[in-house]
Amino acid sequence: MKNKKILFEYAFKPIIYFIISLVIGGSIIGIIYFKLIDMYMNSYAKIPQVIINVVNEFLYAKNNYIGDLVYIILILLITIPIYIIFMKKKIESISEIINTTNIMANGDLNQTIQVVSKDEVGQLGNNINSIVSQLRNITIEERRAQQTKTDLITNVSHDLRTPLTSIIGYLGLIEDDRYKDEVELRYYTTIAYEKSKSLSILINDLFELTKMQNNTISLDKIDINLVELLGQITEQFKYEFKQNDIKGRTDFSEDKLIINADANKLVRVFENLISNGIKYGKDGGYIDIVTRKQDNMAIAQIINYGEQIPSSDLPHIFERFYRVEKSRNRNDGGSGLGLAIAKNIVELHGGNIKVESNSSRTIFEVKLKLI
Repeated sequence: MKNKKILFEYAFKPIIYFIISLVIGGSIIGIIYFKLIDMYMNSYAKIPQVIINVVNEFLYAKNNYIGDLVYIILILLITIPIYIIFMKKKIESISEIINTTNIMANGDLNQTIQVVSKDEVGQLGNNINSIVSQLRNITIEERRAQQTKTDLITNVSHDLRTPLTSIIGYLGLIEDDRYKDEVELRYYTTIAYEKSKSLSILINDLFELTKMQNNTISLDKIDINLVELLGQITEQFKYEFKQNDIKGRTDFSEDKLIINADANKLVRVFENLISNGIKYGKDGGYIDIVTRKQDNMAIAQIINYGEQIPSSDLPHIFERFYRVEKSRNRNDGGSGLGLAIAKNIVELHGGNIKVESNSSRTIFEVKLKLI
């Protein structure tokens, strides 16, 4: 049905327009012709000699091949402008498409075709606009991916170089016997070992994050009680809470919030969020672990009462290697990838994670679908 419509629009419709134009043109010439005859027959005496001569020549010519040719030319001279008037909108649309696509072909993908009709030409213009919009988005994404790759290489290079430099430095001191006694030797060895662990954490985290973002990681999902899981994780952090003079508080509004998830992966998410809360919110004295049910979603919140995260940093908080503090110190043993990994794990489960921060508290909220 659609093909028949296109065939009519582009094959038969122009022919119909031309035939109509031809009929109109022929009618106009016919009217003029018979008017000349009428003028010649009935008003001969009142017509100037020049017009009489023209009428005589035309009437004479009409009876031979030259006359037929003149008649056809006159019809065409009137028919063609009428046909152009009929086709004006379509011609303008096609001209607009040609001109704009020429500009697009030269690399300017910010151009759009101004669609002035709702026929197939207009649809063609809309389709081209849609394709160009997709190409523009792909180009933007490619540039963003390239920038991300460049940033990743820069960050990885920096973060690998820092512990490696330290490891090489302390091992060099040991190699050159530049230590006073066994105590200093053990001190150098311990530092090199700790830096090696930081390096291992960074490499493992980067490898895992890359697998997640490439969708090459599988989830071992089972039905789990999120409330029970968070209770166990909170219990495991008792020592860290005590060491940092923090009180861990729980507020579970439901006894059970059953979700289908990979328990080990979710443990990593909440361990990371609680660890971040301890690290950056210990001045607040409390870490709250809160759960509640909202429609068909289980909501878990990790709340700390430390320093506010600047609003300019909030949109980037889950990016790889992004740190609110401007220093790149690795003494805390982190990789700068924890929140990025947490975000990817939650999204792999079909959930979402967000952060809110003000002068009184910072809330990391995880939403997961209930079963």
